[in-house]
Amino acid sequence: MNFRIADSFTAALGRLPNEAQKQVKLTVFDLQTNPGHPGLKFHKLSKARDPGFRSVRVSRDLRLIVHQSGSGLLLCHVDRHDAAYQWAERRRIERHPRTGAAQLVEIEEVSRQETVEADAGAAQATTAGPALFGERSDDELLSWGVPSDWLGRVLAVDEDGLFDLLEHLPAEAAEALLSLAAGETPEAAPETAADADPFEHPDAQRRFRAFTGRDELERALDFPWEKWTVFLHPAQRRFAVDNYGGPARVAGSAGTGKTVVALHRAVHLARRDPGARVLLTTFNGALARHLRLKLDRLAGLESEAGRRITVKPVRAVAHDLHTELLGQPNMAPASVQRALVREALKGLDGAGFTEAFAYAEWREVADAWQLADWDAYRDVPRLGRKTRLGQRQREALWSVMKHVRAGLAQRNMTTWPAMFGRVTAALQKRSAQPFAHAVVDEAQDVSVAELRFLAALTGGAPDGLFFAGDLGQRIFRQPFSWKRLGVDVRGRSHTLRINYRTSQQIRAAADRLLPASISDVDGNSEDRRGALSLFDGPPPEIEVLDSAGDEMAHVAAWLKARLAEGVAPEEIGLFVRSEAELDRARAAAKAAGLGWLNISDEQALGDGLVSIGDMHRAKGLEFRAVAVMACDEDVIPSEARIAAIGDEADLQEVYDTERHLLYVAATRARDHLLITGVDPASEFLDDLD
Repeated sequence: MNFRIADSFTAALGRLPNEAQKQVKLTVFDLQTNPGHPGLKFHKLSKARDPGFRSVRVSRDLRLIVHQSGSGLLLCHVDRHDAAYQWAERRRIERHPRTGAAQLVEIEEVSRQETVEADAGAAQATTAGPALFGERSDDELLSWGVPSDWLGRVLAVDEDGLFDLLEHLPAEAAEALLSLAAGETPEAAPETAADADPFEHPDAQRRFRAFTGRDELERALDFPWEKWTVFLHPAQRRFAVDNYGGPARVAGSAGTGKTVVALHRAVHLARRDPGARVLLTTFNGALARHLRLKLDRLAGLESEAGRRITVKPVRAVAHDLHTELLGQPNMAPASVQRALVREALKGLDGAGFTEAFAYAEWREVADAWQLADWDAYRDVPRLGRKTRLGQRQREALWSVMKHVRAGLAQRNMTTWPAMFGRVTAALQKRSAQPFAHAVVDEAQDVSVAELRFLAALTGGAPDGLFFAGDLGQRIFRQPFSWKRLGVDVRGRSHTLRINYRTSQQIRAAADRLLPASISDVDGNSEDRRGALSLFDGPPPEIEVLDSAGDEMAHVAAWLKARLAEGVAPEEIGLFVRSEAELDRARAAAKAAGLGWLNISDEQALGDGLVSIGDMHRAKGLEFRAVAVMACDEDVIPSEARIAAIGDEADLQEVYDTERHLLYVAATRARDHLLITGVDPASEFLDDLD
């Protein structure tokens, strides 16, 4: 028997209380293993338009809605008795007449009647605007997956009614119409032969997934709200399974599914190459733990493929290999490095350089590139360090760099870039490498030394390197040329445009913080125009208050309102620019009667607790509701960073990364976003509003 679940079922399951979910899962497992069991009571729905719909009793009030066709069983929905029946009466499963894809389609005449009744009860009727798609033909709409019954509604819809209409359409049709509304022409959906299985169509595979064993099904149902680790958009699937013949990168703004593609890519490579080891990595421990959890839901860490996928932060991988090949490294704290810089500057009587500037030159240029001599330092491109230096200034700074290197050597200490360099050199001498493939998430923040290490780790193997990242979220690293290091993704770099996580309103507001197109040093461009969100929501709230006390009270009231709407505490994040402002977020949570967890690299999120952290800790996380606090004029952009600038030429880089930080924090929100500050507020808020 073909046993499938629809994404509509996983979404409905996620809305149930925990105890109800457990009951449903037990019934689902029974359905999969023995659908003919006498304890399973199938009931035909007399009012359903689709004769294949059946209900299955879970408990006295809970009902599963399944669809039977031949030897196949499809789980479609779960809810309380009456609501479940009403859901089935409004839908049918059909094969699209043009594309051949299986679709779960709302019955248009039922939806239209409900709309008419709602309009009749409204206090005021609105005048319809111009039809958005009135000049499109039926043939075009069908080629994009619009169900036949909905052609009339689509042709008549105006701008105000677009998002309401999209909620009723299959995802591929909704995305095509969003693209049209944004001024782009979508690609026609692939068509399949008349005798092909409609559930094998690429558009169907994103909504319906077949399961052959209980373990696989159990993983998929453990966290049903994270359905995009199971259901993959056809465009995403192509990027995850293509053979590239060289380093490849997938890009896209926050919420477009880059991490999901990275996960599927790692699983695909492990399954495609039996026996090969695959590394799935990112830049810190917290993000690596999230990747491991999602990988377990997707492939199972104990499956044959799952056992060959290592999930670790890149620093941990390098540290372990250094220990294995060269011995335990003795890492130099930042305080020691800064003290050596200060000591060297005293010997030069300062030479006109501030300690902050000289330390940044050591960290971001000399140490980052592992420059061993004056010639290398003299000729290195100082990308991201825009202050121009003359020959004598560089010579003076090089004496500082040499002093730091010598001081670390005397103490038998090493830095992370130096440690990466040594283990990279050791790997390059080996004939066999630890991994055949490395998949890197949040790749925009990979460093020079880390990129060299990753290239050596896979030995230049075909399809050895795959990166997922967003230049608009670069907040930790200075820009540099990947091509110069032998990692050239030109021609193998693709941009995702469909946003699954963040509402249209939040996405549009956050995008105003960034330029329409961002390019890297090698000329690879990420165009943010044409990005689309799949769902509508309330607009972000931007409030400038008179005092920190007023801000605390306002945020506390906002938090209470979200809780009253059913948002759980663990679905809420509070972010500030730096640790100096954390107390303001904690005070707001306390005033709302909430406990909190301070986000760190080593902590997971906690049930029943609001998550609080600085904006750097927001990377890779998502919440239903987010409040970004303390966006004051002297907080973001950081007054301390601006004060440390040695030359006005560096000011633009500071402003860019500060904007990126606020963008990262704002795009952690799925449904609700509040941004607050105390007057005078950050100039960035003018761009958001």
